[in-house]
Amino acid sequence: MKKTIYANAQEAEAAFYDAFGKSDLEAMMAVWADDEEIYCVHPGGQRIAGLENVRESWRRLFNNGQSLNFQLRARHEIHGMMIAVHNVYEQITVAGQGAVRNPMLATNIYLRTDRGWRMVAHHASPAPPAATPASAAESKRAPTTLH
Repeated sequence: MKKTIYANAQEAEAAFYDAFGKSDLEAMMAVWADDEEIYCVHPGGQRIAGLENVRESWRRLFNNGQSLNFQLRARHEIHGMMIAVHNVYEQITVAGQGAVRNPMLATNIYLRTDRGWRMVAHHASPAPPAATPASAAESKRAPTTLH
């Protein structure tokens, strides 16, 4: 399969979410770098490293038959000459269902290669609940964030 050359990380990211929404394994893997150092962390899952392991994780995920719609918000991007890091909130809906799921917080890392920009890492986890005003007792407790 001939891979598309993505001129920038934004093009690669658009292709990633398009493939994700369509459950298109070949299109998904066309976005990833051909490198054994790539890794992926699906929400609630362990780190999956290596090209074949990442491919297998997407194949299993796509086998559930759901068609997903993504709306990305609150983007934060850092760009260098050879690397780009994107952090986004993924608002996900399942096609045919009206309910909006809790958002995921994803970090996507892209590397500029001789064949254009390619994904080298994707890490998604559930976004924390929306901030609510803390009571006086809660505000005196020690923070629970460890890192």
